[in-house]
Amino acid sequence: RFSRPKTHILFAHPALEKSRGNNVLIEGVRKLKNVTFNDLYEEYPDFQIDLKREQQLLLEHDRIIWHHPLYWYSVPALMKEWFDIVLEYGWAYGAGGNALVGKQVTSVVSTGGSKEAYCAQGHNVYTIDEFLRPLERTARLCGMHYNSPLIFFGALHYTEAELDAASATYRNLLEG
Repeated sequence: RFSRPKTHILFAHPALEKSRGNNVLIEGVRKLKNVTFNDLYEEYPDFQIDLKREQQLLLEHDRIIWHHPLYWYSVPALMKEWFDIVLEYGWAYGAGGNALVGKQVTSVVSTGGSKEAYCAQGHNVYTIDEFLRPLERTARLCGMHYNSPLIFFGALHYTEAELDAASATYRNLLEG
């Protein structure tokens, strides 16, 4: 009998109250069976990350989702702090650092810009995959399998129908 993998959504958005798109996306998935939703800005408004709690959450799940807006061509500051604190040498990588080997990781990212803005001829010059390369390398350094990212381009301008479709796509990723 097939059982769904346990999924840990590591979510970071420093201005969630202003993000109609991300609010709809997370409402559609945060209460799914086998999903643990971890909002870093809600959990750690003072940026004091609980190392042991976060490492335990990673150990308890088969699949990790890094969900965030593309923020200054990267992850929001608290998510970067999370990487720096939680994925420590000797635990996540390096000598003896095999705690995450074999886990699946997927980036779920929203952008303000359109898909056309993310190419050599576009406003941002680089593709979204190029901006996400540090996350891919982080996953691989930790022995995790980095899956193709799920990108919601131009989320600022989604219609209600587009938001509903995006929410369904996200739920399908987690339920599939």
